[in-house]
Amino acid sequence: MEGDTPDSIASRLLGNGITPIQIKLSVPKDEGDVMRSLRKLGVGAPKMTDLVMFSRQMYTIAKSGIPLLRGIKGLAASTHNVVLRETLEDVLKDLEGGRDLAGSLARYPKIFPSLYVAIVKVGEETGTLDASFKRLAEYLAQDQDMKDRIKSAMRYPIIVLCTIAIAIGVLTTFVIPKFAPLFAALGDNIPLPTRIIIGTSAFAQNYWQLLIGGIVLLVFGAKHYVNTDKGRFAWDRARLRLPAVGKLVHEGILARVTRSLAISLGAGMPVIQTLKVIALSAGNLFMSERIVRIRESVERGEPLSRAAQSVGLFPPLVIQMMSIGEETGNLPELLDEIADFYEREVDYKLKNLSAAIEPILVVAVGGIVCILALGIMLPMWEMISRASGGGS
Repeated sequence: MEGDTPDSIASRLLGNGITPIQIKLSVPKDEGDVMRSLRKLGVGAPKMTDLVMFSRQMYTIAKSGIPLLRGIKGLAASTHNVVLRETLEDVLKDLEGGRDLAGSLARYPKIFPSLYVAIVKVGEETGTLDASFKRLAEYLAQDQDMKDRIKSAMRYPIIVLCTIAIAIGVLTTFVIPKFAPLFAALGDNIPLPTRIIIGTSAFAQNYWQLLIGGIVLLVFGAKHYVNTDKGRFAWDRARLRLPAVGKLVHEGILARVTRSLAISLGAGMPVIQTLKVIALSAGNLFMSERIVRIRESVERGEPLSRAAQSVGLFPPLVIQMMSIGEETGNLPELLDEIADFYEREVDYKLKNLSAAIEPILVVAVGGIVCILALGIMLPMWEMISRASGGGS
């Protein structure tokens, strides 16, 4: 059995009618299992679809009255994801040792988020475990659907930008050097765009090791900075201010936050605990800081709507809906409506995202093509002009 102290183990055993004679601390053995080691590193972690399926299956188990141990044992035997299967086997051992389900799931935060564990805990305490798993399955499915739509909409501009980068690399490395000897005939009269292109090409050819090293250092430096609290906060705030996609990301996070609030309050979680859990799972440090400020205001006795208004997180219409929900006691239902509103807004913006990004891409591509065209054509015009003048 697992416990914080030998006394806690003894109390649990005595409560089950078992008198312990001796309690010794066991030294954990080296598992020697490659899969378990990889699981700790996050390799092969279950996808969101696996967690949705698990939640639906747990809802069926809790609803039908199947004993929890037997149900989870059956899930562990039938789960295709190896990491999830091993995790469920460990959860099963914890349950057999006397730990509750929420506490067992909480030992695996990389698989079961804090919000997931908190709602399961509320379901255990209130005897509504089936309803909790049903809410979780619906919430996770909606959250995954929104993420998939955002990724799908961003795929087109990313492909275009990558193609532009590859084209510039090919031109700089292979095409421009072929023209350099021809342009050298102009002497000091080479136009500025051409000198810039030739200089860039020569630098890329002669110092490509430094160029690659600089890019690698820049990527790792940026990644290290973003991994710090200050860097992460700055990056998350900058993401919300990006042209065309910043508002989309902002409303997507608001949809997730309000949906999390609705499902948590609907499950019976206290508002302060709900805000604390959501702040940890918002996925954006800048938004998490705003939610923490809302929680602090609620702890001082302010209603949720006024606290949300003070941090400027939601527009006035949403604040009014929150206020009405608090007055009528239907806050979870109205928060669901707010989440639906934001999801519809995100869906509309996703459908029009290509139309919003295309002008930016056209200007970027046009600018690059113009520079390359001027760099190549201007010296040719100069040479043609000289040849015409010499011939006349």
